[in-house]
Amino acid sequence: MAKITFITSDNKTTVLEGSSGSVMQLAVDNNINGIDGDCGGVCSCATCHVHVHPDHFEKTGMPSDIENDMLELDDHVNAYSRLCCQIEINEALDGLVLTVAK
Repeated sequence: MAKITFITSDNKTTVLEGSSGSVMQLAVDNNINGIDGDCGGVCSCATCHVHVHPDHFEKTGMPSDIENDMLELDDHVNAYSRLCCQIEINEALDGLVLTVAK
């Protein structure tokens, strides 16, 4: 089980718990504002763009080349950008803090 904190663009903080699946699906299932997941989690739309808290980036690992290609299309990319459809929930993510990109 992992507790994951989402901070939306309106500064609403929501802590969710998950044990499997993608972080995107957890967010969509719990109506996190700004996480749409339009492509269903196949890394083809960037509607689940988040910024990983710098202290937690090592928990998620680096984005793949395909993920980087999708992120290049977003105007709000930074060094800590990830598509949360590509982050699989596991115990190592416990305490992860994500800010939903605008």
